[in-house]
Amino acid sequence: MLSKIGEILKRVEELKIQLQSEYVALMERYDYAIENRKIVFSEKAKKIQRGAREGAFHYLLSSEIRHVLSIPFIYAMVVPAIVLDVFLTMFQYTAFPLYGIERVKRSDHILFDRKYLGYLNWIQKLNCLYCSYVNGLFSYATEIGGRTEKYWCPIKYARRLEQTHRHYPEFADFWDAEGFTELYASKGKTK
Repeated sequence: MLSKIGEILKRVEELKIQLQSEYVALMERYDYAIENRKIVFSEKAKKIQRGAREGAFHYLLSSEIRHVLSIPFIYAMVVPAIVLDVFLTMFQYTAFPLYGIERVKRSDHILFDRKYLGYLNWIQKLNCLYCSYVNGLFSYATEIGGRTEKYWCPIKYARRLEQTHRHYPEFADFWDAEGFTELYASKGKTK
């Protein structure tokens, strides 16, 4: 039986499904389709986007100095991001088979579809590439962490988290020792 918190989290998941249908409506509104994981705009939509593009030279000249000064610090973060990516992938490819956990598909989290937007100049596309990689990597990490937590310690926190992973609603309530024992034992572990 789901607790009240579990019921609320279940409703949140239902709202996420409704949200997905709204994304489909946006595809129709902005005249694009997804074909083989590639975004395909109509010729009319491409023309409108090209007309809205700011030239790279003008973009650079009109940038605030604080933004330009932050570039080395922002892009230096790609190094630890790549290291994290490598270690996450090694972890799941070694540990998950041992635990019987399904591996996380990296391409479900790290998406590079903003490159299809005609209203972005090459600098903006490079920035979007960076953000897509890093934020997608964090999503990938969250899913790997969520599956690991679900296996080892499926207990909700006593305090509310700002954001949870998708497996969290299935966890035992903080105070529910019986529920935890049941979930933990179902993984083939002994008490």
